[in-house]
Amino acid sequence: MGYSVQEKAECIGTFRWIEIQLMEMLARWVPTTPEMEVKVLFGRHVWDCAQHADQLGRRAFELRAPLHYTLPAVPAYCAWLHDIADIGPTPERVSAFYDIICPAMVERYHRYIENTDRLMDEPTVRILEAALRDYERMSLECDRLAGSSLRLAPAVHLPEWLARSQAIDNVVAHSEDGRRARGVQA
Repeated sequence: MGYSVQEKAECIGTFRWIEIQLMEMLARWVPTTPEMEVKVLFGRHVWDCAQHADQLGRRAFELRAPLHYTLPAVPAYCAWLHDIADIGPTPERVSAFYDIICPAMVERYHRYIENTDRLMDEPTVRILEAALRDYERMSLECDRLAGSSLRLAPAVHLPEWLARSQAIDNVVAHSEDGRRARGVQA
């Protein structure tokens, strides 16, 4: 049971890449979101995603990858995130981020924790468990802040986004030649 050091680094690098994408998505949405409560919510969660990315980047270095190793996700996931980032209406943004993306991240982090050797990979497990607590808090804050200020109708494309998310089983583009997958400059 568990991942090799290379597989751990590739998973962590991909999780870091996703957290950076989420941070940047929320940061781009803040100035174009008219509702103050939602602006504040997005702004708070930009910081959370940035903290996750930083901790994951430091962990990648401990796994013999470059400091802040960042590995883009598989193309289908990249396209899916790009499409969500282009959402305009606030209710759809909130629904896509808090009802689709956050639960998907929770599921991916839980799956990683279940499939790793908790003793040999304890630092990663601790980082991901802290991120899981953050995602739980983020969801509660969304319900409290955004839910009270918006009469959120279900997003029109919510079932489509959910189906696309569920169709992407693995977001990590593992190297097939035995060498670490090549990351990007973050």
